[in-house]
Amino acid sequence: MIGVFTLPKEYWLTIQITPQDIENLHTYLFERETPLTARELASAFIDARIKHERAVAESKQKAGGKSYLPKEKYQVNDDLIFPALEWKQGRVAAVRAGSNPAISEFDVLTVVLDDGSERMFAAGLESHHLNDAPVEVPQSDDLNPEVIVRDFGAAIEKKIEAAFTSDEGLVKIAASWFPRSLLIDINQGQLNLAEAVLDMAGGEPLTTDALLKEIELPAGVNARLVEFSLNYALQDDERFDEVGPSGQVLWCLRRLEPDYVREVPPSLHYEFIEHDRSLLSEAMLALETQLDDELSPASDADDVSSHTVTLIYPHLRAGTLPMSSRAHKLFPTAYESPRVRFTLVDGKTKQRIPAWVVREHGYVFGLREWYKAHSLIPGSLVVIKRGEKPGEVIVEAKIQRSSKDWVRTLIIGNDGGLVFAMLKQSITAEFNDRMTVHVTDFKALDPLWGKRRSFEELVILIMRELSKSNPQGHVHAQELYAGVNLLRRVPPAPLFALLASNPAFKHVGDLHFRLDEDV
Repeated sequence: MIGVFTLPKEYWLTIQITPQDIENLHTYLFERETPLTARELASAFIDARIKHERAVAESKQKAGGKSYLPKEKYQVNDDLIFPALEWKQGRVAAVRAGSNPAISEFDVLTVVLDDGSERMFAAGLESHHLNDAPVEVPQSDDLNPEVIVRDFGAAIEKKIEAAFTSDEGLVKIAASWFPRSLLIDINQGQLNLAEAVLDMAGGEPLTTDALLKEIELPAGVNARLVEFSLNYALQDDERFDEVGPSGQVLWCLRRLEPDYVREVPPSLHYEFIEHDRSLLSEAMLALETQLDDELSPASDADDVSSHTVTLIYPHLRAGTLPMSSRAHKLFPTAYESPRVRFTLVDGKTKQRIPAWVVREHGYVFGLREWYKAHSLIPGSLVVIKRGEKPGEVIVEAKIQRSSKDWVRTLIIGNDGGLVFAMLKQSITAEFNDRMTVHVTDFKALDPLWGKRRSFEELVILIMRELSKSNPQGHVHAQELYAGVNLLRRVPPAPLFALLASNPAFKHVGDLHFRLDEDV
């Protein structure tokens, strides 16, 4: 046994995964015969590292000399280690006979310790408590695997993941790793049967367990191994798509997924516009944050239990919600799956709506009919709340009693021309004054999305039409953002950069601009 053994915090901060570590983890997986996550493997890794470092320290201490036991005999120049003195080391400088009438013969050692001090120790004593029991050293939190996982687990997991990714001997499904050589063979017939079962489900995702009940697989084998093997075979077949949120594996047939889940809806497709973010003023940056567009650069957002979204036309047309920096924490995510199937629940009616998170493109699909049922318009307010159950999210329209209200309305001429007018419209939900535009006919607006015009020409067109409804000819940047998105998907930054750099747009204060037609 060694003495007070600790490892500095820097050890876990700078630790690297070695080939020996990988071999140890391989062995651990083989022995367990169970797929494990990087978090579960991190605990095993930490425990093995502590044992290794303790053995190294013990070896070094043993090399420093014999452990002192009162019953043993020692000679001058013997190197000793003293467990009861926090494992200090020392060398015997002198040996003489001891004298005590109550004790039989014994020796007195003069030892020079490694700090230069001298101390006396008895030797040749047959009866002494230090002869029988080793000195117990309580384990500190520095060596508690649970504490280390808590403090450094995330960084260690990433290093294990990185080391395993290039290891062809391992496979990964739903964040769990397992040796490839132990997988159960799943044949083509069994995969075809899985396809038939999912086909009968009509696009509704099923768990691996539900599929296993319909597929004959070897009995008497570790259940998790069977499940993992089927998951791996399904993942390797392009017919199947894993769409479960983190912690749950759900399988769906790709061909049965909605079109706007497999591909970005036309109204959400953004063609990148070159722009210089350094041109944005503090007020513009603040408005960009407020608008919370999913195409804006990600920002550190607090973990919230609810979030209010102002619908812009592209999302209303596609039946989607933006998964912005604030909103994305409310929706289910996944370890690897680019698409996640979950359930939206209407907070008032409790209607359950099948929905999809499309992680790569930052939107949630499945609300087109819900929007129609509530007669929502661009600028309507929708509240998203954390669900009561995993895999569920609550959605509510800020419904009010239907009434006629003066709102900006888009009128589309037979020639495709646009006119904005203040007209009375039936309003069923609360809305954002600056971003509300009542579109009388979505289908009439669709052909205008295909018209190719430069971004600058589009902004000037929208600003010219919006300015006609203001006696001073002023348009707020937020109104312009909502207006431009009627014809082209554009995040705030390119628009604001254009307003700041193009002399055709004159800033008149508080992010209001007017169009200078003489430029």
